[in-house]
Amino acid sequence: MSGTLFDYVILPLLIFCARIIDVSLDTIRVILVAKGYRSIAPFIGFFQVLVWIITITRIMANLDNWMTYIGYAAGFGTGTYIGMRIESKIALGYELVRIITRRTAENLIDTLRRLNYPVTSVRAAGRDGEVDIIFVVLQRKRIAEVTEIIQKLNPNAFYTIEDVRFVSHPAYMPRTERLTKFRYRPM
Repeated sequence: MSGTLFDYVILPLLIFCARIIDVSLDTIRVILVAKGYRSIAPFIGFFQVLVWIITITRIMANLDNWMTYIGYAAGFGTGTYIGMRIESKIALGYELVRIITRRTAENLIDTLRRLNYPVTSVRAAGRDGEVDIIFVVLQRKRIAEVTEIIQKLNPNAFYTIEDVRFVSHPAYMPRTERLTKFRYRPM
C-alpha cells in the first residue's frame, strides 16, 4: 500500500510542486530577458532547468503512472499563473503613459509634475478640435498611482500604456520609494 500511496499521491504531488517552481522560474526568466535584465536570467535558467531535469527523470521512470502526467500538466498551468503573479508584484521596467485630453490638462500636468513625474505635454489637433497630449515615462510599479490621478482629475481622458524597453537617463525617474500620496484638491 505504501508504494501505491507514494506512486499515485505523493509522487504526483512532488511533480506538481516541482513543475510550479520550474515554470514560475521560466516565466520570470523570460520576462527578465524581455525587460533587458540579461545578467540575472542565466542564473534563474540554471535552477529552472535543474528542477525540470529532476522532474522529467521521475516521470520517465514512471511512464505507466498516469497520475504523474496529471501532476506535470497541473503544475505547468499553476506555475504559469504563479510566475505571472510574481512578475506583476516585482513590476520591473518602465512604461510610457500617453494621455490625450479634450479639455485643458493644466491641472493634471501640474499635479503630475508636483508629484515628481517626468511630464512632457504637447498641444495637438484631434478629430473634434484641440487636445493636449501628455507623455509620462515611469517605473511600472507607479502605473496604478498615475492612472488614479488621471481618472480623478480628467476622467474622460483617453490614455494608453506601453512597455518601454530602454530609458536613457533613469536618474530622471522618481525614486522607488512611495511618492507622496495623491489627494484631489480642486483648484
